[in-house]
Amino acid sequence: MHDMRVIAGSARSLRLKTLDGLDTRPTTDRIKETLFNIIGPSVYDAVFLDLFSGSGGIGIEALSRGAKEAVFVENNPKAMKCIKENLKFTRLEQKAAVMTEDVVHALCRLEGEKIFDIIFMDPPYHNNEERRVLEYLSESSLVYDDTVIIVEASLETEFTFVEELGFTVIREKIYKTNKHVFIERAGVEEIC
Repeated sequence: MHDMRVIAGSARSLRLKTLDGLDTRPTTDRIKETLFNIIGPSVYDAVFLDLFSGSGGIGIEALSRGAKEAVFVENNPKAMKCIKENLKFTRLEQKAAVMTEDVVHALCRLEGEKIFDIIFMDPPYHNNEERRVLEYLSESSLVYDDTVIIVEASLETEFTFVEELGFTVIREKIYKTNKHVFIERAGVEEIC
């Protein structure tokens, strides 16, 4: 079992269930803490989307820190069972919606229903899932100019393609074995 807990907020220090043996890689507590230090106050009152959510640790952390709501998308039923148990255990299920389906199908169904402030995804490495999601989001009303999209990816994953989709990489945070890439719509440059 990976040891995973909620770091801060209303569910602070509660231990979360994770899945063994499945192809979910829980984001380690240290990386999670760094991520939330970076996105910081913007989580409060945010509408949060957790794609490929595994056992739900990232979305639950966001809810614990005051996100208004979070949508969890995970097409592995065993992982989804884990997410539901974790939401119940942390008493955050009222603020959560769960979707057990392919991420792009889920995004289509959310279209017109939600606009997200923060979108986090931790797709399986090396099979271009992040590109598939970003291609969809480039034409989607689920994101607006200030939406921050964060991709957890292997160190080798290239993001040069995002510019042709109308996005720009605003930050990369490199860890030992992976990285977080922060992406926004390429908007008007700030003049000041």
